[in-house]
Amino acid sequence: MPTAIFGSIEAGAIYALMALGVYLSFRILDFPDLTVDGSFVTGASVAAVMITGGYNPFLATMTALLAGFAAGCLTGLLHTKGKINALLSGILMMIALYSINLRIMGKSNVPLLSEETAITKITAFWQGLGFDQAIQSLLGALGMSFVPKTWGILLLMLVLAFAVKILIDLFLKTDIGLAIRATGDNETMIRSFSADTDLLKIAGLGISNALVAFSGALVAQYNGFSDVGMGIGMIIIGLASVIIGEAIFGAKTIVRATLAVIGGAILYRIIVTLALRVEFLETGDMKLITAVIVIGALILPKLIQQQKERQRKRRRLAEAKKTNAYGKSGEHFAAIKSDS
Repeated sequence: MPTAIFGSIEAGAIYALMALGVYLSFRILDFPDLTVDGSFVTGASVAAVMITGGYNPFLATMTALLAGFAAGCLTGLLHTKGKINALLSGILMMIALYSINLRIMGKSNVPLLSEETAITKITAFWQGLGFDQAIQSLLGALGMSFVPKTWGILLLMLVLAFAVKILIDLFLKTDIGLAIRATGDNETMIRSFSADTDLLKIAGLGISNALVAFSGALVAQYNGFSDVGMGIGMIIIGLASVIIGEAIFGAKTIVRATLAVIGGAILYRIIVTLALRVEFLETGDMKLITAVIVIGALILPKLIQQQKERQRKRRRLAEAKKTNAYGKSGEHFAAIKSDS
């Protein structure tokens, strides 16, 4: 169990980059971008092909990020210049990327197990520092027998996720970032200030899909392969991470919201890992588990809010009855009762 939980936290830290991209498109731009299912694989396929071709894995990962940016910009162009519905433009780009990704890889699956990747380089670098032995000695002194292969991937992926989070926070506070936020909130208003909303949408979608492709490249290197079908349902996973994070940690400010997304991505992977350990559930049920998680994350906060509202009205009604018992006018009591 500890090994499975540790692995889910590792994966969650990498998928958090994808969830941050989904947060930008769905929450900031208010754009239902289904390009994510395709751009995730685009990042994975570009990185895999370059790595197997002998390129530096870090260069391959950054190139994957640029490929995702291009895919997002194309979706934005279809919507803004082609005047295609937002949902349909994402679907069209997702479909197109399936064939593009096959073209990039040349086949449906590219293995990376025998290649030197960014993950293997990070692992080798971390082990060279000797921190694993120090952490394991500390855990042993505390009586904890759980010892993972290495702590390097987890810690460095968390650092990367929080670094991207901070960059997003800073970017959204700049003039361009504020304009993008305003475009998602009230496009007509920001256009009245002579802002080019088309360009802002294109840039926002480009950044969003760049993060998604970046995550896809790292996931491919983490899993040891790139597959043309690995992006199916990725948008739901991203939404689940955003919704779970917002429901648990809140989203009153941008800084808190981006932190919630990272926490939501990690919690999602832990929930799925625990769910798959239930006897009657199988690996093929992962999509069903994801759907149930999203449904629960959407419904539970509303039910909790409704329950709190009912309790608040009961308290007001009880106070009104007590006030009425002392001979005061019943008009106020009648008003509260009708409100409840």
